[in-house]
Amino acid sequence: MAGKNPWGGGSDDSSGSDSSDTPKGDKGGKGPRNPWLPPGSGGGRGPNIEDIFKNRGPEGPRRKGGGPGGPGFRVPQRPGGKSWFPVVVVGIIGLGLLATSVHLIGPQEKAVVKTLGDYSRTMDSGLQFSLPFPIETVDVENVEGVRPIRIPGNDNTAKLILTGDQNLVDLSYIVRWNIKDLESYKFRVVDPEETVQEVAEAAMRASVAEKQLDQTFSGQGRAAIEQDVKTRMQDKLDLYQAGIRVLGVEVEKADPPSQVVDAFRDVQVAEQNADAARNQAQGYAQQVLAQAQGEAEAFDKVYEQYRLAPEVTRQRLYYETMERVLSKTDKTIVEAQGVTPYLPLPEIRRRAQQQAPATTATAPGGQ
Repeated sequence: MAGKNPWGGGSDDSSGSDSSDTPKGDKGGKGPRNPWLPPGSGGGRGPNIEDIFKNRGPEGPRRKGGGPGGPGFRVPQRPGGKSWFPVVVVGIIGLGLLATSVHLIGPQEKAVVKTLGDYSRTMDSGLQFSLPFPIETVDVENVEGVRPIRIPGNDNTAKLILTGDQNLVDLSYIVRWNIKDLESYKFRVVDPEETVQEVAEAAMRASVAEKQLDQTFSGQGRAAIEQDVKTRMQDKLDLYQAGIRVLGVEVEKADPPSQVVDAFRDVQVAEQNADAARNQAQGYAQQVLAQAQGEAEAFDKVYEQYRLAPEVTRQRLYYETMERVLSKTDKTIVEAQGVTPYLPLPEIRRRAQQQAPATTATAPGGQ
C-alpha cells in the first residue's frame, strides 16, 4: 500500500505520481507547508531529525550574523579551543574567598571569629587572617567608642520617679557605656542596648527612692545620684556577665510633674521666703550675742581692775557715770560752802538765743 508523505510530498512509490494527493488550495500544488522550515521558504520535502538538530547547540539554535554574509559574535577562546568561562568563574570565587579571609581591624575595634557558627577566638586590632566564608565568619565591633543612651528617648515623654518623701520628680538622663568584654557582649545578652536601658531605669528608681525631693534638685544631690546609679548599674551588668562598662550617668533634667508645676513653684517661693526670714533672724541673734559677749568681756576687765584697787575703781566708775549722765542735762555750778550764788548759765544762754531772732525781726520796723 502506498503511503502519503506527511510533509506534503507525493507517495513513496516509484511512480512519483502525486497529482491525486495534492490539495486544491495549496500553492504550487505541493501540499501543506513543512512546520520545521522557517517562514517564506519553499515547501518541498522536509528535513529529517538530523537536519533539524544539525545547527542547534546546548544554548539554543545557532544564529547567523547580523549582516549579510557576516559571522555572529563569538566569545574568545583559549588556546586549544576551550572557553574562558570556567576560568572567569574560578577567578571570581577565588577573589571572594580572599576577601573573606583577610581582615583589617581598626585601632579601637576587635572582632569575634565563629567557626561553623561556634565561637572560636577574638581578633585584636591590626591585619588578621581567617578561613574563608562560610567556614569562618568574622564580626567586627568598636569596643572603645562611647555609646550614649538617652532615657527617656527623644519623644519628650515624662519619666516620673517616686522619691523617698513620697513625691514625684520628672527625670531625664544619659547613660554612656562601651564594650568591656567582646565575647560576653556578643553571646551573653540578646539585646545589649535594651539591657543597658532596663538596668539604668531600675538603678535610677532605686537611687532616687533613697533621696528627698530637694536633693534631686540640688547640684550636690544630683552628683550623688549619678555616682550611685553608675555603681548599681555596673554591679548588675557584671552579675549578668554582659561585657559592658558603664562610663558615666548624667542627669539632664529634674523637674516636678507638669500637672503640679505651678503649685510647686509657689511652694518653692514660700520656702525661699522662709529661708530668708530664718537667715535674717539668725543674723540678728548672732549680732545680739556678739554684743552681749563684748559687754561681758568689758565687765570682766573692769572687775579685774576693781579687785586690784576697789576704792580707786569705785571712784572712777562714779566719775564716769556722772560724766555720762550730766552730759545730757542742764548744769548748775555751786562754789564754796556758805556762798550760794546761783548762775543759771544754760538758762541765760537759752534766753539769749531766743532774743536774738526777735531783735533781728523788729529792727527794720524801728527805723
